[in-house]
Amino acid sequence: MEFHMNNTSWNESCNSTNNSCKTPQAFQCFQGSEGFILYVFTWIIICVGLPLILLAIYSLCSMVRKDHSAPVYVINLLISDTIQFLCMIGWVAEKNCNSIFLYIYHYGLFSGVGFMVCISLERYLVVAWPLWYRFRRTIKTSVVVCVLVWILPLVVIILAQIAAHVVPTIVAIYLLLPLPLFIFFLGGTLKALSGSISVSSDEKRRIVAVFIVVLLIYILLFLPRIMWLLSGEDKTSSRSILVSNILRQLSPLADLILYIFMRKGAADKILASLCCCRMQLQESPDEQHE
Repeated sequence: MEFHMNNTSWNESCNSTNNSCKTPQAFQCFQGSEGFILYVFTWIIICVGLPLILLAIYSLCSMVRKDHSAPVYVINLLISDTIQFLCMIGWVAEKNCNSIFLYIYHYGLFSGVGFMVCISLERYLVVAWPLWYRFRRTIKTSVVVCVLVWILPLVVIILAQIAAHVVPTIVAIYLLLPLPLFIFFLGGTLKALSGSISVSSDEKRRIVAVFIVVLLIYILLFLPRIMWLLSGEDKTSSRSILVSNILRQLSPLADLILYIFMRKGAADKILASLCCCRMQLQESPDEQHE
């Protein structure tokens, strides 16, 4: 049983005995016209995202060398994104339908989801429980959490192989569980910030922006995949499967947007420009009345 749940965009016409693609209209392991679209999009995502991910990792390493506090969960999130990019390279480079890339890709994807939850939880604790978090936060705790986040997807994949008939349900539940957590963290943070006078306005905007970006990433990129898994293969068109796969592969690029908003200087410039644009839009109707 293939872990990608008989995805029609690739591997569906591969021979189960020798793992070779049978159709002559194959672009490596991507089959047919829709497979060609996914093949092109995969190359674009690799060429754009992989250099940016490596640049972001280098930037974080520079911060650590300058004795800044290391954003442990962000570093692990970028590592999981790198794993996904390497698997995409395997898909577009290999002529044989090697399913090992699918297993490793989903492992990186599920790990990235876990670290997005960790980032949101950390931001929530910093705002809602600052004193408790300041004294409870240790390197040992961060390492233990990271190890658990890396182990949990492996457990999910093993369970998916043992209970092959309920793979879509297992994966859908795993991907759906973080959504209410993101909403809870966002609500709790907004409530804490509304009564906080020690946090500056710029810092409040940056914290809220990070939560909104995380929530938008999950709703736009992961929710279609969850809906496809729960609806069943027979009830889903090949076009919707194609869109679901493209959105899923965009998640590492979306994590780069999250990384930008978490950087203080870059986030301030973006938020300041957005606020200026909003003020200009609000002033223009008043000028017309005058």
